[in-house]
Amino acid sequence: MGLFKADLFRSFAIGFVVGAALLGAGMSMKSERPLVIPAASAAPVLPDQTLVDPALPSNR
Repeated sequence: MGLFKADLFRSFAIGFVVGAALLGAGMSMKSERPLVIPAASAAPVLPDQTLVDPALPSNR
């Protein structure tokens, strides 16, 4: 009894072929609105609060 049977490799091969076909079909499709990833934007700058002592009355 072997660890890997021929059916396992056949299933991997069929899955690879089907996945490659779906990926190729998806990449070759033309649409009226192209898939564009929006530009990245930075988060707003907040003051550093790591050095604030919450025990001081002026920081409450």
